[in-house]
Amino acid sequence: MTKVTAIQKAASINPLKSSQPLGAAFAFLGVEGAMPLFHGGQGCTSFALVLFVRHFKETIPLQTTALDEVATILGGADHLEEALLNLKARANPKLIGVCTTALVETRGEDFAGDIALIKQRRACELAGTEIVLVQTPDFDGAIEEGWSKAVTALIDNLVAPEAAPATAPARTDFDQINILPGWHLTVADLELLRETVEAFGLTPNIVPDISGSLDGTVPDRWIPTTYGGTPVDSIRSLGSAAHTIAIGEHMRRPAQRLSEISGVPFTLFESLSSLASVDIFVTLLAQLSGRPVPPKIRRRRRQLEDALLDGHFFFSGKRIAIAAEPDQLYALATFVTGLGAEVVVAVTTTPNSPVLTKVPAQEVRVGDLGDFEDLATGAACDLLVSHSHGRQASERLGVPLMRVGFPIFDRLGSQHRRTILYEGVRDLVFEVANVFQAHPHVHTSEELDPFRERGDYHDRHTQIAHH
Repeated sequence: MTKVTAIQKAASINPLKSSQPLGAAFAFLGVEGAMPLFHGGQGCTSFALVLFVRHFKETIPLQTTALDEVATILGGADHLEEALLNLKARANPKLIGVCTTALVETRGEDFAGDIALIKQRRACELAGTEIVLVQTPDFDGAIEEGWSKAVTALIDNLVAPEAAPATAPARTDFDQINILPGWHLTVADLELLRETVEAFGLTPNIVPDISGSLDGTVPDRWIPTTYGGTPVDSIRSLGSAAHTIAIGEHMRRPAQRLSEISGVPFTLFESLSSLASVDIFVTLLAQLSGRPVPPKIRRRRRQLEDALLDGHFFFSGKRIAIAAEPDQLYALATFVTGLGAEVVVAVTTTPNSPVLTKVPAQEVRVGDLGDFEDLATGAACDLLVSHSHGRQASERLGVPLMRVGFPIFDRLGSQHRRTILYEGVRDLVFEVANVFQAHPHVHTSEELDPFRERGDYHDRHTQIAHH
């Protein structure tokens, strides 16, 4: 079992993690006609908005209740009500996702009670708009937990509980498969998931689906809300599916909640970035559909086998440092170690995920990119893996950086990178192998000395130095 250690210090140096409310807003951006609303100060929203815009290079619908000093002291219910009414009048969203921040969470307001009173008092004005609350204080957790809480809140608010057995209608749609993707799956990953599920004659219901809202398309008119993603009615229909597939340990909670509410069974995949895990995924789809694996998917598997044969030479013996959220850290670490590399530094954002104990490394540190750089300095790494804020460490250490996760703002196309299933794993093999080829390790004369492992090595070199 991997040791998980939290680094205690007074300040974060070059932060690795992004906040819980950002993760929740990220999930709401995958719902059609949605508007995420930060309940707190303007600064919290501005910071998240900058990260979203720099990463996606798109217009991001994100609003705030903009609490001032008086509201912070006396309570923000009035600001929340005003914000909800303004958003309804100006944008008419189909869903408003209220994400609390540290400012209001520290004060300890009754958010659920406030929203219930607002919906009761303003029922006519807010008709046609779902309001979903998710409590996400900045001082706890990271993107993973915010995303997971938001998806769970969508299920709690929109999916109808299973009726009593005596009166329950036959609601199951045996062709519908729910997909609950983790935050770390890209637009291209979700498109690939949809294509793969449809190849078996099944209908995927992906919640949330950023591939429809953050895929870089340009609408023909101004739309103040998200203009793609999962329709609200599709979220309501989650309970009528035959099966749920959750991807990432942080999606266990919403999958379990959906199962409790509607009785839909689920299968959790901790990663889909290895040949073995993708084989299990494809086998599950074949079992659920009752169909054989399509020839095009079998061909993609053979392409991955060839890529593994071609690429494993470049991974053998390489020392890699990874800084990422828990599920992404696990997926990347198992991928590179499966090809013969070694994860010598592993840094993550939060200690709350049980998947951290399965990361193939001696130790996982919970810290920031300052800790990541310190650990990588003495580890003789061949590759650093993190988001764009790791570029300074890469420059100072002279070690190449492979950009993953959020945010990636100094490269284009990160959302169209495939990282899962047969095609995605193949692309990852090529990407990492090409980094190693572009930055070959230059051996020193000491490393090439055939006698370096002998016991008299240091004595011999000492004598040469004296002469």
